[in-house]
Amino acid sequence: MRAGFRVIDSDTHVNPSLDVLLRYADKEFRDRFDELAPYRRTVKTVMGRGDAEDVGESSILSIKPVRLQRAAGSRPSPAPEQGADRGFLSGRTQMVTRQPITSRVAEDNARGRLRDMDLEGRDIDFIIPGTWAYGAPALAPHLAQGLYRAYHRYMAEYCAADSRRLKSMVMALGTDPAWSAKVIEQHAGEDWVAAVWPLLPEGMPIDLPDLEPIWAAADEADLPIMYHAFTIETPYFPGYRDVWDNPAMGRCAGQTWGGQRFISFMLMSGMLDRYPRLRIGTLESGHGWLPHWLVRLTRQIDYVRGSVPATLKHTPLEYAQMGRVFCSIDFSEGAALTKGAIDLIGDHVFMFASDYPHPETIFPDHADTVIAWRRELGEATTQKLMWENATRFLRLTSTPWSGRG
Repeated sequence: MRAGFRVIDSDTHVNPSLDVLLRYADKEFRDRFDELAPYRRTVKTVMGRGDAEDVGESSILSIKPVRLQRAAGSRPSPAPEQGADRGFLSGRTQMVTRQPITSRVAEDNARGRLRDMDLEGRDIDFIIPGTWAYGAPALAPHLAQGLYRAYHRYMAEYCAADSRRLKSMVMALGTDPAWSAKVIEQHAGEDWVAAVWPLLPEGMPIDLPDLEPIWAAADEADLPIMYHAFTIETPYFPGYRDVWDNPAMGRCAGQTWGGQRFISFMLMSGMLDRYPRLRIGTLESGHGWLPHWLVRLTRQIDYVRGSVPATLKHTPLEYAQMGRVFCSIDFSEGAALTKGAIDLIGDHVFMFASDYPHPETIFPDHADTVIAWRRELGEATTQKLMWENATRFLRLTSTPWSGRG
């Protein structure tokens, strides 16, 4: 709790090294681990970012990263070869935290994360893995499944440090919806599970009918469907060939376009009509765009006839007004833009997020900075932003205040 507000952080991360993931891998995956050799990379750990600072370097997965490198105003240079890398953000971002992130919280130090949470005043962290999880559908199915099985075991143990406060998601592999549905059913009753993240290979639409088993299993378990934007690895972001090779443009446009596309097809496909308990949310995609996008998409559905099923019951804007759509905030968009978005679509949509322990966080001041927006937003709206909306989006079977007022 912070300044009288409960705090749920809807966008925090781990990025376990391969050494950590292998602790949780089954024999089937271990026996074929060498097949990951083209995607393995040894990198130096970085101080103050939650890395394993005690080991100096670690082995990570990087799956066909896109490389954007042209500075604005300069001539294009030859495209580098693809291979294992950390992607175009490597070496371009820096931490702006007032205090360093505790060592190994992105690896296996759940107790250290809890101490960081206490320092900042975060009651619950919703935890998302790194870019390897996003890129895994490009691998052979048995490798992607092995990685996801290992992550689920790893996260169950990580969150066991206090499963009332540490939550994550089941990763659903789009290339095998039946397998994914079984995995959702397998983990649905576990306290750490709060959402489902469908992960798709390049070119697969999120509204493909083949994915129905995933939506049915999530609906049955009352688990929301989340999308977290990444811009570094396959399946890449919409329009990645059209940002003229500039890394800032890729980061700026790619995350927003990804969130817009996800929201659009989840709302246009009639999925929320078929599965009445489903809720959908975008994370790390920005938030100021959402009112404009919902209004514009609503108009285009009416204008461009035949683009949606004739049985669609509501417009995109209406689904959001009904409380089926959620979106994490980017604090850099500020209080004024946030207030404008809330004025347009309501205060039941947006959720606090810090991106801890990544460089966008201003730990340990992130929660304080956003709570200070209450001067513009008001007390009740700030309560919804800091925690109430996240409790309606996430499936929280327990909380630090369970059984208390």
